[in-house]
Amino acid sequence: MTTFDERADLSDLSSTADRVRRSMESVIEGKPEVVRLSLTVLLAEGHLLIEDVPGVGKTMLAKALARSVDCSVRRIQFTPDLLPSDITGVSIYDQQRQDFEFKPGAVFAQIVIGDEINRASPKTQSALLESMEERHVTIDGQTYELPSPFMVVATQNPVEMEGTYPLPEAQRDRFMARVSIGYPSPAAELEMIDVHGGASPLDDLEPVAHAHEISKLIDAVRSVHVADTVRRYAVELVAATRTHPELRLGASPRATLHLLRAARAGAALAGRDYVLPDDVQSLAVPVLAHRLLPTSQAQLSRRTAEQVVTEILQRVPVPAGAPGRVSVPPHPEDYGQQQSRGY
Repeated sequence: MTTFDERADLSDLSSTADRVRRSMESVIEGKPEVVRLSLTVLLAEGHLLIEDVPGVGKTMLAKALARSVDCSVRRIQFTPDLLPSDITGVSIYDQQRQDFEFKPGAVFAQIVIGDEINRASPKTQSALLESMEERHVTIDGQTYELPSPFMVVATQNPVEMEGTYPLPEAQRDRFMARVSIGYPSPAAELEMIDVHGGASPLDDLEPVAHAHEISKLIDAVRSVHVADTVRRYAVELVAATRTHPELRLGASPRATLHLLRAARAGAALAGRDYVLPDDVQSLAVPVLAHRLLPTSQAQLSRRTAEQVVTEILQRVPVPAGAPGRVSVPPHPEDYGQQQSRGY
């Protein structure tokens, strides 16, 4: 397993991640925090949910990440008539061999792009549950392993829009983080018109990292040190969501694991082999908010899960004596959470 014992490991991670970041930013204008979060989820072995209104570049972000890494990519357009077997695969009887042959579905790729995932029925949505959590698929009693690295990048429109089905809580919980791109600034939109006006920059995007490099970096991220005080801090943050009066469903133990894994990746991208409370705080909103269900009273008061997480960050004390202590927690708009919803 790759470790941080040698400085070259950390340098390799920084240089490779920087190449992928620059490649993605050549397509996604003016959204460096969104690009960084995408890389964080990739290195933390997680899955990313991109939620926003149509036309702000959700699918473009997913494709930019996929094309920047030289690995197998499959895209699934989720529609109401999509079947679970279209995703997982199906066993077909071969008359010549007089036996069943398994035909892999679209999920058998290293990066799977699920476009408008909430336009398919809940039955079809649930076809991704096993693959996202256990990284294998079971068909007719036979288990098939998925390639490594494996990441699902799904886009969805807000549930208020026509023809959408809300994702089940169990599936939202399998996504490590949710991000909203938000509308670009006028300057970024003007630059986007100049760059994208003639042709799509995706056409010229070439891979800048190989799949085996990403696997090596994922191994390196696993070895990033997390102190006991930081672990307890993450647990206290998640536990606070379960007792908050404005939430009827708090974050799960899986959320705690995802928060720490994302914090490890965030620390590695910052050039450190140890996690600070800052890393946990900066990722708490995108990792926790999409798993929470506000009460009806909170919804009537127009309180969002992002606002509740920000309040919890302000209320839960940072470990005493922990390095990198911050006085102001990150805000949801840092990841475009509020820009696209008109708050």
